[in-house]
Amino acid sequence: MSDQSSNQKKQNQFTIIKDDPNDGHGGYGIGSISLENMSSVIIDPNEDRAYVDMEAMHARSAVERRVKFQNDRDVVKNGKQYWIVWVTTEKGENGPYFTGVAGSEIIVDRSIKRAYKSMPEHVTHMEKSLKGQIIVDHMDDHAKQLLKDFLADFEGGEMWENSPDELKEALPE
Repeated sequence: MSDQSSNQKKQNQFTIIKDDPNDGHGGYGIGSISLENMSSVIIDPNEDRAYVDMEAMHARSAVERRVKFQNDRDVVKNGKQYWIVWVTTEKGENGPYFTGVAGSEIIVDRSIKRAYKSMPEHVTHMEKSLKGQIIVDHMDDHAKQLLKDFLADFEGGEMWENSPDELKEALPE
């Protein structure tokens, strides 16, 4: 396998939940949120592609780099729309599956090095994805189709097949 295809495979991996990080002890960190079973999928409708970019977990995805974020959508009227979709996975009796999926919008105008995103929305969607909620109804059909194709094709489609009907019904056929 070439280095490039090895890097591509490494980037396009979902983080599957591991054993309980607390191992039964009730010490420091109990009650904190673990993000180890969440991955961030970038939907780029401009290039008709979807891909995992774990750097989005720290607001450092390729889409978010080298731009200054604004709270005002009007600043980036000529920007390109992207979606960061917070995808939570779990292991069930039939294997791993997608349990929570929530999309958050980003608009980027590289020509002026400015971008828009609602941080409260991103945080809320991350939390709701962790709780197993499906929030994609505000996404446009093209972005939802890209997301569905990516999830359904990932690792041969096993995770998609194991996923709840609510997710399958929320994304187009």
